[in-house]
Amino acid sequence: MKQKQKKKKKSHIPLRMNILFFSVFILFSVLILRLGVVQIVKGEMYREEVERTDETSVSFSVPRGEIYDRNHGLLVYNIPEKAITYTPPKHPRAKDLLEVAKKLSQYIQMTEDDMKKVRERDLKDIWLLENDNGNDKITDEEMNLLQQNKLKDKDIYNMKLERISEAELKSIDLNTAAIFRKIINKTALTPTIIKNENVTDKEYALISERLAELPGVDITTDWQRGYTDDSTLKSILGKVTSSDEGIPYEKLQYYQSKGYSLNDRIGKSYIEELFEDVLQGQKTKIKTVTDKKGNVVDTEIVNEGKSGKDVVLTIDLELQKRVEEIIEEELLSWVKLPRTNFLNDAFVVVMNPKTGEILSLAGKHYDRESKDIWDFAHGTFTAAYAPGSAIKGATVLMGYQTGVIQPHSRLLDEPLYFAGNTAPKKSVQTMGMVDDLTALERSSNVYMWKIAIAIGGARYIPHGPLKVDMNKINELRYYFNQFGLGVETGIGFSNEATGYTSFPQNPGNYIDFAIGQHDTYTPLQLAQYVSTIANGGYRVKPLLLKEIREPEINEKGLGPIIETSKPIILNKIDMQDEWIERVQQGFWRVTHGSRGTGRYYFSNEPYNAAGKTGTAQVPIYENRQKYDTVNLTFVGYAPFDNPEIAISVVVPTVYYGRQPSSTSINNVIAQKVFRAYFELKEERAKAASGAKQEETITEPTDENETTEDTIE
Repeated sequence: MKQKQKKKKKSHIPLRMNILFFSVFILFSVLILRLGVVQIVKGEMYREEVERTDETSVSFSVPRGEIYDRNHGLLVYNIPEKAITYTPPKHPRAKDLLEVAKKLSQYIQMTEDDMKKVRERDLKDIWLLENDNGNDKITDEEMNLLQQNKLKDKDIYNMKLERISEAELKSIDLNTAAIFRKIINKTALTPTIIKNENVTDKEYALISERLAELPGVDITTDWQRGYTDDSTLKSILGKVTSSDEGIPYEKLQYYQSKGYSLNDRIGKSYIEELFEDVLQGQKTKIKTVTDKKGNVVDTEIVNEGKSGKDVVLTIDLELQKRVEEIIEEELLSWVKLPRTNFLNDAFVVVMNPKTGEILSLAGKHYDRESKDIWDFAHGTFTAAYAPGSAIKGATVLMGYQTGVIQPHSRLLDEPLYFAGNTAPKKSVQTMGMVDDLTALERSSNVYMWKIAIAIGGARYIPHGPLKVDMNKINELRYYFNQFGLGVETGIGFSNEATGYTSFPQNPGNYIDFAIGQHDTYTPLQLAQYVSTIANGGYRVKPLLLKEIREPEINEKGLGPIIETSKPIILNKIDMQDEWIERVQQGFWRVTHGSRGTGRYYFSNEPYNAAGKTGTAQVPIYENRQKYDTVNLTFVGYAPFDNPEIAISVVVPTVYYGRQPSSTSINNVIAQKVFRAYFELKEERAKAASGAKQEETITEPTDENETTEDTIE
């Protein structure tokens, strides 16, 4: 019995051992299998996880497109410059960025302008980074107050800043501070320009040799805007933001929605801003590889990008220069005359009345202290003035449309006496019975006032009250708006002025609207208005863009045309064609009639101009004294039967009191501008004819025979 029990016990031991060995075998098999999966199947993935963690694509700006005038004369171009950049890591720490700045400071010298931008606060932040965050500036008692929530972190931080002495700040290297300021708040993984002005060959070479020891630092080629003429058109060509400025805060959301980066340079004013979408170009795409800590370990260009497209403007640079010379000459001449103390500015707009193409936007400002003349071209659409009688064409057409007058209607030009007014309202000369054409030719104020009185629902009664409905001012403005007077012209500039409007304070102010002495208009609005009359009633959009072209890569010059602008009609004025022709005839009589206000300047000119002169009284107060100054204007077009150009001339506050000269600066400028255009046209025609003759080449084909080959 005992032997049987012993045998039973012995038989259980090998079974348990087998189960144990089998379990160990299974565990080792699972372990080996798992190691195989880790090392063989997923080994590459884990190795990459250790060595690098991310690849990010970022964009880098490319050179902007160039800007040309209508005859392909270069206006704005790019100047290539050596540049040193830094791409911040994914999770940049201020202390690490300071170390980068210190290393770079050994090899590059920042500009004086960069140094000046370093603030005291920047220096204090650097001092804190270098000195254990300034903890020794805080007492134990103050730290206890912080722990008890009786002081805030912000309070402690401000205490540290206040307690840093001037001597301690002087220990900080200003060059390092200027570099640190450039990179401290920049977007991670986005290349930031540290220096792109006056980078020396030595600096460029030193950085190039040490790229391996300067992670994130790189050398590249950047660009700056250059101008073929530093004065002509400079004020309306606009500016581009610097890499420091980047995108202005107020435009940040708009441009980020279009894929821009924070430090992208954009057009911030006028033409550069207006054609930003065309000039900006397709940015270079760069793949940035970072390690586990977020440091940049490699960069690779994924897409080279493409320079911005070139813009060909409608501006005629040669005409622009001649117009500017005319304005300067007349300004310098007139400011020497008596009672011209307030004469500082003059403006001219030249446009094609059929297409709306702007040929010249010229404005000049005379600085009485320095005696210099500055470019003020943007004043043609940002500054508005009372135009005087230049707008009487719109008044007559408004009279036709409302039915208060008809073509050939005759009204009595007489002094108007109103109850309560001691002085009468009258024209420069009392003319008697005049029709609409004579009213334009001789510039009758009374004729225009009576139109406004009738529209206002009243009738002139000598020495009686003037009971017009002054709410009708909105109706008067409606008709003027059709010509572009008092509304945006459509040129596209964000800061275009529309002029000053106000509700009339009295009936006299109301009727003065009809002679251009209530609301104000810009020179560009006046050019659009006269163009509308010149072309038969179509208000065309002023165009600055003639063509968009691909940039020429291999050679200097223009590439293929991508887009050509076409005339854009904004509206057709609600007037009958014969009415418009009637006003056109009135404008011709202004410049050619026996008593036309502009006959002295235009009747003998070969280009057969039509137009309207204007004078507006504008009060100016200086040292509590009132001066009744005079704005002088002119609007016109030529040739009369087939207009090629329409112009507006505005010279504000020319003089006060009696006119100091027998000539009028507005008419002289207009006369010279017309001459400049047609003379330039003739010069170009002769040059083209001469060039065509030179293209006829005679070369021998053999000893006895020659042939003429004309190049088309």
